[in-house]
Amino acid sequence: MKTAGFIAGQLRRLDEAGIRTFGIRGNHDAMSRITAELVFPDSVTFFKGSAGAISLPGQTGRRDVVIHGISFPRPHALESLLPKFKPPVDGAINIGLLHTSLAGAEGHDRYAPCNVADLAAAGFDYWALGHVHKRQIHLDRPAIVMPGIPQGRDINESGAKSVSLVTVNEDGTIEIEEHRTSTAQFERVMVDLSGVEDWSDAMRVIGRKLAAECEAAASDHLIARILLTGATPLSWRLRRDTEMLLAEAEQQAAIIGKTWIEKISSDCSEPLGAAADNASAVAELSQLIASDVLKSDAYRLQASEIVAELRGALPRELHRIFGEDEASFEKAVAQLTRDGALDVIAHLHEADGEPRA
Repeated sequence: MKTAGFIAGQLRRLDEAGIRTFGIRGNHDAMSRITAELVFPDSVTFFKGSAGAISLPGQTGRRDVVIHGISFPRPHALESLLPKFKPPVDGAINIGLLHTSLAGAEGHDRYAPCNVADLAAAGFDYWALGHVHKRQIHLDRPAIVMPGIPQGRDINESGAKSVSLVTVNEDGTIEIEEHRTSTAQFERVMVDLSGVEDWSDAMRVIGRKLAAECEAAASDHLIARILLTGATPLSWRLRRDTEMLLAEAEQQAAIIGKTWIEKISSDCSEPLGAAADNASAVAELSQLIASDVLKSDAYRLQASEIVAELRGALPRELHRIFGEDEASFEKAVAQLTRDGALDVIAHLHEADGEPRA
């Protein structure tokens, strides 16, 4: 409700400035009763579920502008909406608004599919697209622009975000400007701890890496998902003492300022030869799991069945977290079993006499 209220407030600001607004409703808007019932100023036009074309007369000596658009009448649009559009108006500048996944995009469901070539052949001067959250200029002439989103919401929408200001000149030429808008940006941060033997030294390395990433960020705030890598004697402690690790990383972020930790995890390994030199029962068990258990066909099959059952109990839109196809599903299962085994071994190291950090 707060988001819808914010949008309504911003549209009122445009109205007060004498600026007209044209929009379409995509899959999320079609599902929302709130956005459907909001009252907007008269200067705001949302296209209906059937294609519309609104002509804006040009000033003396200038060409008319025709805004074309169509909204999703229902949450799903499995077929292309492009054939439903009215033809371009001769002599006018034609702008099309379309919510579409185009030919498909990673991490996005298929909605109102069409391809760039079909959009280019439609005879419009500029296509203002929506749905895919990653910015991309697909074509310069005609301009086909997927503007992305003004603010990333999670780690899968990493990087600085923006809006696109598109100017259509009287001669039909198009100018596209990107304006940064994100207050915070998510980033995956890799920290190499190879050769680091002391816990305090490891935290200082993490701090230096975070400071460099914060300096490079285009947005005011950095939200980091940290992955520790490299061969270090600290590998088990980093995997085991997760609460301590997170607290230390958050402390480093607080020192830097405007830096936040979304998650920190470790994929560090023991230095080469360390396992062979360690004659403890835990080291022996670790080698047995890696060489026999994880490589067993029977074990992999059982693990796949368990994960498949879990996936089946989740909402359909969450199924992709286990992969988009069979190969990526098996890869996800292998990663889960490997991480689970390493976590168990890490906690057994404490029982085997290794102190906590």
